[in-house]
Amino acid sequence: MTDVTETAEALRIAYSPCPNDTFVFDAWAHGRVPGAPALDVTFADIDITNGMAERGEFDVLKVSYAVLPYVLDDYALLPCGGALGRGCGPLVLTRDGDAGLTDLTGRTVAVPSERSTAYLLFRLWAAETVPGGVGEIVVMPFHEIMPAVRDGKVDAGLVIHEARFTYQDYGLRKLADMGEHWELTTGLPIPLGAIIARRSLGTDRLRTLAEAARASVRAAWDDPEASRAYVLEHAQEMDPKVADQHIGLYVNEFTADLGDDGYAAVRGLLTRAAAEGLVPPLGPDALLFP
Repeated sequence: MTDVTETAEALRIAYSPCPNDTFVFDAWAHGRVPGAPALDVTFADIDITNGMAERGEFDVLKVSYAVLPYVLDDYALLPCGGALGRGCGPLVLTRDGDAGLTDLTGRTVAVPSERSTAYLLFRLWAAETVPGGVGEIVVMPFHEIMPAVRDGKVDAGLVIHEARFTYQDYGLRKLADMGEHWELTTGLPIPLGAIIARRSLGTDRLRTLAEAARASVRAAWDDPEASRAYVLEHAQEMDPKVADQHIGLYVNEFTADLGDDGYAAVRGLLTRAAAEGLVPPLGPDALLFP
């Protein structure tokens, strides 16, 4: 599904239809950010945009922080527009009837992607708390995970996004909170989704993009109702109250500017993951914005 501004100069951008992304990019996508380049928007779930980034597709993308070590030669991390926060991490869920299931040793776990930040946080948590090691990892679209856990197709599921607010409707219970574990062990916010742009666009244009993303965030905060139709159109069947909760959780001060804590969180996550052999190591200047 695309939302295209007709101009030869439009930048090709891909982000998810989730409320936080449509809220953040609404003003920019609809030409309400003065001086910002026009956008040719493609909507895709983040596991799809991660693949797009690895293949070098699109000018600007919303991706998992977990994919950065694979793409930073060609893309620069923008210092704004992404998703970090506190109290917003992925959850590990099991069935309510499995109250005796307290250890995932040897268990089958469904995850939304092995290239996701959620997966990195899960593997780091499991390395410390599941000494016997989890069993089979099954990758499936995130909207299929809770039904699979409910129906006994897997023992547990790693969920993200609005599933934090709806898992009890599926008769599920929270076994562990990956974000809570991360915050307790690091004191840092939870890095989830990043905005990246092609380095070949050049320093001046990259800076213009960062300014446009930041201005779009601020415009959304200044007039939340202006983005409401765009948010709800792409949130599909999501309850408007859940969409508001989603935005409130994932759009915050780190969306406007990563800041020192944001950069520390990203580097901390990827450094720990590299030490566990989950991602390639980052170079010392890999995260620097031009």
